[in-house]
Amino acid sequence: MSMQDPIADMLTRIRNGQAANKAAVTMPSSKLKVAIANVLKEEGFIEDFKVEGDTKPELELTLKYFQGKAVVESIQRVSRPGLRIYNRKDELPKVMAGLGIAVVSTSKGVMTDRAARPAGLGGEIICYVAYTEEKLSRVPKATVFFPAG
Repeated sequence: MSMQDPIADMLTRIRNGQAANKAAVTMPSSKLKVAIANVLKEEGFIEDFKVEGDTKPELELTLKYFQGKAVVESIQRVSRPGLRIYNRKDELPKVMAGLGIAVVSTSKGVMTDRAARPAGLGGEIICYVAYTEEKLSRVPKATVFFPAG
């Protein structure tokens, strides 16, 4: 049986894997999934990824945790097969007022909204990803701690 939305399946596997405190999740691989995984790794949402297998390649994502909590607060599919969402460069959304990212598929490849704006590129909004509140920072990969309560 074929899968209707492989990207939604990928995001669901990440969400479920982190909810179950799994070290890694595996899924069937594709070029788009590898490109999304690369963006997530560059932005610090996952630890690492690798593709294994020749005839049926599998993508393995090593999930990232911070002080025992999943780094990804929310990961949400935006554009889907039944309703594609495209935005121009000046209409790209800011996730959580710039504290999260939108993953965008452009003519120059898959990138974040932060990379697409200066490059003058719009495209298909694949998903939104946001950090946990303990790891919020406007500077990529810089950690800012907030007191609990």
